[in-house]
Amino acid sequence: MPTTEELVETVTALVEDAVTAPSMHNVQPWRFIHRAGARSLALYGDPSRSLPAGDPDGRGLHLGCGAALFNLRVSAAHHGWNAVVELLPDPRDPWHLAEVVLQEPDPVEPEAPGPVLADLHPALPKRHTSRFPFSDERIPGEILDGLRGAALLEGCRLIVPGTWHSDAVLDLVRDAELFESADAALREEIASWTRTGRAGEGPATEGIPSYAFGPRQYGVTAPARDFDPGHGLPGRISADFEKRPQIALLGTLDDSPADWLRAGQAMERVLLQATLDGLSTSLMSQPLEWPELRALTREPGSLTGFVHMLFRFGYGPRGTRTPRRPVGEVLTVE
Repeated sequence: MPTTEELVETVTALVEDAVTAPSMHNVQPWRFIHRAGARSLALYGDPSRSLPAGDPDGRGLHLGCGAALFNLRVSAAHHGWNAVVELLPDPRDPWHLAEVVLQEPDPVEPEAPGPVLADLHPALPKRHTSRFPFSDERIPGEILDGLRGAALLEGCRLIVPGTWHSDAVLDLVRDAELFESADAALREEIASWTRTGRAGEGPATEGIPSYAFGPRQYGVTAPARDFDPGHGLPGRISADFEKRPQIALLGTLDDSPADWLRAGQAMERVLLQATLDGLSTSLMSQPLEWPELRALTREPGSLTGFVHMLFRFGYGPRGTRTPRRPVGEVLTVE
């Protein structure tokens, strides 16, 4: 039986792993509350870190928190615990996104067959978003099948589109970039979460630092978001990106906050598995931020009713670690 102090140490380690998750513009929209002496941990969304222009319904916030929740589950398994999760436990508080109870594994019951969460733990510090060019080497079908299976384990579907569907989605990415360039509020919001070393910017523990921008793109074939659209960052190089980006779409049948949290967990499971498989990854949310474009990303006739994230996979630079807030800022022990 762990002591109160040991539980606090364990929970702190779990949260340190949890916050390695990706979030839109690296806003890190999560809060954790641990009640000392209890084997439970509450996950809350942080409305002060919402994005009114780019994410007005909070779907992206839920995806980021879902990814952090999945990392917490992975970390718990690594530390020898079972994490039992209840999504949206309090109907009166929509910001209370999940309640996690830590249980000791049953020594009598054998481990369930199939992938083990703890096996994904080594990928937590290695998973980074890469906005760099990938090679044109195609990803083997068995790796893509494994990524599809990872999404299914979290109740979601990962669709690898055919040529015409992939071209249509990439066209929507470019349409979204045009929409974004014409929306002053959205451009200002994105700029507020970039970190270039100029005076007046926010804390260096959050947002997208300039070293993670990647090179400027020749042409418009690559769907990596450019966080320096005005080309104001001196010394930034340009590069050719892959001619045919390899993309995938993550979706669910329905579109409720609980579905967003499940999609966030599936998103992170796919990313961690891809990292272990030797793939570089980046996330694309641009067309999903516009309702009129989001509906068009779905393949007609697909059982995936709502798309929540677009992935870009490939072989190339893994990207670099972006900053995270100290655990003391996101974890409260009561």
